[in-house]
Amino acid sequence: MRIEGKEYRTIWYEESVVKIIDQTKLPHNFVIKELKTVKDAINAIKVMEVRGAPLIGATAAYGIVLAIQECNDPEFIKKSSEDLVQSRPTAINLKWAVDRMMNKLSGINNNQILDIALKEAKEICDEDEKFCENIGINGLRIIEEIHNKKKSTVNILTHCNAGWLATINWGTATSPIYHAHKKGIPVHVWVDETRPRNQGANLTSYELNEEEIPNTIIADNTGGILMQRGEVDMCIVGTDRTLSNGDVCNKIGTYLKALAAHDNKVPFYVALPSSTIDWNINDAKHIPIEERNSEELSHVEGIDENNQVKKVLIYPQKSKAMNLAFDVTPAKYVSGLITERGVCEASSNGLKNLFK
Repeated sequence: MRIEGKEYRTIWYEESVVKIIDQTKLPHNFVIKELKTVKDAINAIKVMEVRGAPLIGATAAYGIVLAIQECNDPEFIKKSSEDLVQSRPTAINLKWAVDRMMNKLSGINNNQILDIALKEAKEICDEDEKFCENIGINGLRIIEEIHNKKKSTVNILTHCNAGWLATINWGTATSPIYHAHKKGIPVHVWVDETRPRNQGANLTSYELNEEEIPNTIIADNTGGILMQRGEVDMCIVGTDRTLSNGDVCNKIGTYLKALAAHDNKVPFYVALPSSTIDWNINDAKHIPIEERNSEELSHVEGIDENNQVKKVLIYPQKSKAMNLAFDVTPAKYVSGLITERGVCEASSNGLKNLFK
């Protein structure tokens, strides 16, 4: 996708370093950061210089590459893989990517291991890009159906950033939107601000602007009244972990949007690559829900009158805050799961039939 007219991926390997777009600097500054060690990769994941389940997985894969470059010792690589998995526990793609890398490298001798690791990390990225493109093609049919009935602009509500910045390219929730736009279907996106880190306002709106797609940022609690007014034709969100029974774990606030959509008979879709499916869990109680630093709630960043980025406290100094990063939307509130293989019912049977 594009930034200032130039095509980018979110992560790439060049001259023995991993390069990323530092998302903590967006939308005010575009910064390409170099990751040179496995600790750099772990830190990038922890502080959300990279974020979004597929991109976290890809960064972890390249983190293994960096570990091998740093110290080609089996114990160091194993410890690095464990540290990568623990860097952010909720998104299943992280563990999936690390396990895939370690299984691929099992039994490989020292002379071959770096080349094989590099090839596998690149394949993970290439695969995700293709999966996300196919998600867009499959989701496009849903948008087309709505447009054919409505004969006017399709209004889509999304939450957080499940755009190309959260993947390698295309995005999950945004991929159908990008495909519709490229096909000439008029779309408009309601962009949830998505507190506390404002990924919707800072990232989703930013990338939609770069692709010249009409969008409007709204406060997180505005979606309900827009649905009541008939101003939302469908919702599409991403997911950090979808269980084998169809339950969806995603950015905090997704569950409330699903409830509002259900009450107002607005279709609520979840877009995901198969790497985000947790086939081993069918009870949401077993999902590790990340609780992040409360400072993400109590402080906000913005540009002052001197065009400098500043962080300011917005809460009373004595107040406490709790910052849960994710919630779970039960499958019964999900209209369908949009995957690289097609659209299926959010259920065990739906997933098994699509991924035999």
